[in-house]
Amino acid sequence: MFNSFSSSDACKLLANGAQLVDVRSSNEFAQGALPNAINLPLQSIMNAADKIIDRNKAVILYCVTGIRSSTAKNYLIQMGYKNVNDLGSFRNYNCE
Repeated sequence: MFNSFSSSDACKLLANGAQLVDVRSSNEFAQGALPNAINLPLQSIMNAADKIIDRNKAVILYCVTGIRSSTAKNYLIQMGYKNVNDLGSFRNYNCE
């Protein structure tokens, strides 16, 4: 599946205050995550998103392969979030 949202897109949004959200499990997150990412495991997203994610900011989601982040994006859009972006795999991230 082609993802048109790139690392450079993510870097631009992050520079403007976007939220980077890791939808992997808390165990995976504890083993290492991208700088400034917040952990919101996919299985918790429907219950906890409104407590953790600011609806007024852009959101960038990621996981290991892009499957969970894609699902999370669909959930957030269904919940009414407007600016939701899927980076896919954390390996796609490179803001140097």
